[in-house]
Amino acid sequence: MAEVIKSNKPMAVNPLKVSQPVGAILAFLGINKSLPMLHGSQGCSAFAKVFFVRHFREPIPLQTTAMDQATTVMGADDNVFKGLETVIEKRQPDLIGLPTTGLSETQGSDVQGLVKRFYHQHPEVTTPIIPVVAPDYSGGLETGYALAVEALLTHLVPEDTNQVGQKPQQINVLSPSMLTGADLEYLRELLESFGLQPVILPDLSDSLDGHLMEEDFIPVTTGGTPVEAFAGLGQAAHTLVIGRSLHKAADILKARTGVPDVRLDSLMGLQAMDQLILALQKTTGRAVPARVERQRSQLQDAQLDSHFMLGFSRFAIAADPDLLFAFSKLIAEIGGELVAAVSPHKADILAEVSAEQVVIGDLEDLEVLAEEKQAQVIISNSHAAQTALRLDLPLVRAGWPIYDRLGAQHQLWIGYPGSRNTLLALANQLLEQSPKHEIPARISIYAQADQTSEAAYAALKTG
Repeated sequence: MAEVIKSNKPMAVNPLKVSQPVGAILAFLGINKSLPMLHGSQGCSAFAKVFFVRHFREPIPLQTTAMDQATTVMGADDNVFKGLETVIEKRQPDLIGLPTTGLSETQGSDVQGLVKRFYHQHPEVTTPIIPVVAPDYSGGLETGYALAVEALLTHLVPEDTNQVGQKPQQINVLSPSMLTGADLEYLRELLESFGLQPVILPDLSDSLDGHLMEEDFIPVTTGGTPVEAFAGLGQAAHTLVIGRSLHKAADILKARTGVPDVRLDSLMGLQAMDQLILALQKTTGRAVPARVERQRSQLQDAQLDSHFMLGFSRFAIAADPDLLFAFSKLIAEIGGELVAAVSPHKADILAEVSAEQVVIGDLEDLEVLAEEKQAQVIISNSHAAQTALRLDLPLVRAGWPIYDRLGAQHQLWIGYPGSRNTLLALANQLLEQSPKHEIPARISIYAQADQTSEAAYAALKTG
């Protein structure tokens, strides 16, 4: 069990945290033809949109209620109503996500009450509007994402426990913020190989996987989970829940539908993937596909190849709780040591991280700990690039955002092949660093004497 302590600094020096509204937007971007609209100032939306565009390298649909100085003091209810009217009339989305920000929450806005009043004043509107209370000053990207998923399930899934198993091949998948598009594509193919029909919520692999379209401009998300799919979640036979951050969302879905679920904290590493494969084998009654068996043996071979480099190596990680836990278990499985672990906010799963201590802090805390504990590799998002440069250590970019490298959404981290690739990438970073930090060769005094004699003899011969 790791000891979780909070940094006692009065301010964040080098911030690690990504705000809750950004996490909520990320969840809504995984719903087909949806349109997130932040209830806050234009600056809130502008900064969030810059983050998304730099990470995904794609156009991001995002609107705002555009609160200003006057509406912040006097009330911004009209901004919300006008914004919803305009978006519905001009963009015609299938769903509108309405996360709050620190500004609107500090102002005292009741976003859930505003949505009810809007429907009362506009009975002709049938577009689902999903309010999410997600102030910047608490939680982080992971919690904001989870809040949005919880709100989607609460507003869109009907309460009916009598339909369980009507579609025996359907499996609901609650996917966390730590999974990339490539991770979700791999997971979909794996479930289909067992004869299952996955419904992924939210599905970022379909909406933000980086594909070209014929249309020049689309004002809503393209691809993702259809809104109508939520009504059929109760007909599934099983639900797969990935990540501890979505346990509350899983409780909501189970209470409303009665569909039994399997909950896994991670899909990185041999042990975590074995748990998933055994669960799929048990629920479907099918044999494990030969391709999956081969991928498992490939991961085992990679473990043998890399454990000489990774065993007893020292790692420093700064990430959201679910991702931090997943990496810590992968490193512990290969015999590495997590000497510095930093999370931007609290979560129950942090106590189970494979480290002596987890600090709730920022990247400065990571830098201090990594230097003190003599870490050899840093794992974090692109914000840690300067930290790695100052410490002269390699940085393996993971998490969100990654803006100084291409293909963040195409990076596979989970499963047998993703775990193999991750171990080899970490081992290669250590191999690349070894000439720089290796112990210098010792030259014998007798070798030095021999060199001096040879030089003197050569001088006399030519003299």
